Amino acid sequence: MRVIVPPIKSQGIKTKLVPWIMDLAPKVSGKWIEPFLGTGVVAFNSGYKKAILNDINPHIINFYKGIQDKTITAPLMKQYLEKEGELLSKAENNGYEHYLKVRTRFNSGEFSPYDFIFLSRAGFNGMMRFGSKGNWNIPFCKKPDRFSQAYITKITNQVAAISKIIQPEPDWTFYNKSFADIIPLATENDIIYCDPPYYGRHVDYYNGWTEQDEELLFNLLSETKAKFILSTWHHNDWRENKMISKFWRKFNIVTKDHFYHNGGKIENRRTVVEALVCNFDINNFETHNHGLKVQTRPEQLAIHWNE
Repeated sequence: MRVIVPPIKSQGIKTKLVPWIMDLAPKVSGKWIEPFLGTGVVAFNSGYKKAILNDINPHIINFYKGIQDKTITAPLMKQYLEKEGELLSKAENNGYEHYLKVRTRFNSGEFSPYDFIFLSRAGFNGMMRFGSKGNWNIPFCKKPDRFSQAYITKITNQVAAISKIIQPEPDWTFYNKSFADIIPLATENDIIYCDPPYYGRHVDYYNGWTEQDEELLFNLLSETKAKFILSTWHHNDWRENKMISKFWRKFNIVTKDHFYHNGGKIENRRTVVEALVCNFDINNFETHNHGLKVQTRPEQLAIHWNE
C-alpha cells in the first residue's frame, strides 16, 4: 500500500502503521469518523468519500479546513516557505532570531496556518507541543537552512496531494470539539478510528490525557453501534499499559512490534508493541505482527569495535 503522507508532522505519526490499520478495518457503507485526527495520515488513506474529522487542537483543524476551502494551496505554501525560509537562513543567532519572530507572531493570536506549518517543520525533532495557554513552546531545530528547495517541494507536494483527497462540505466535516461530542454522532453504518494520546507515555499533544479520559472513551466506544478501531500501546521493554487489562481486554486485540525513536540519539531508539482494539470479528487476522517482515542479520556479520 502506498501511503499518502500529510504536510503536518508530529512524533507518533501513524505513517508506518497505516497499512496494518487499513488491512484490519472492515469496509462500511457509511462514514469514516476520527475523534482524534492528529496529523490526519490515517483518514487521508482511508479511501472514504464521507468523513467526520475532529481534533481538540484548533490549529490542525484550521489548517485542513483551509485546504478544504482553498485558502491554503500548494503554490501559496511554496511562496510562503520560500520567503520565510530565506529569512530564517539569514537571521541572527544561526537562524534562531527569525524562528522566535514567527513563534511570537503565532502565539500573539494570529495563529496563521502557514506559520503553524513553519513552526512544526522548524521545531526541534518534529515535535508538536503547546503550553497550558495554548501557545507553541517547541524550541528551534537549530537548522537555519531547514527550508531547502527540495524540502519546500516535498511539503508543497504533500499539500497538493491532500487537497485532492479532502472532500468539500458536507461530505467531509471538520470539528474542533471534545471526542465525547463526536463519537455519539456515529451510526451503525459508520466506522470510528480512535488514536488518542497514549496513557502513561510521553505525548506531544494539545492537552494531557488522564485515566478518566480513557474511561470515558471506553464507555463511549462500548455504547456505540458503529464499528471501531482504537490505537494504543500494549507494552514495551519496561512495563505494560495497564489500561489494556483495566478496560480494553473485553474487545478483540491485535498487536505489532513497532520501532520508533524519541530524540536524536541512537540510544533513544526503542521498540514498543502497538495494539489495535476493535469490536468486530478478527478471526482471519494474525493476532501479532500481521504482515510484518522481520529481517535478521547472520551472527557472523556482527562487528564489534574494541576501544
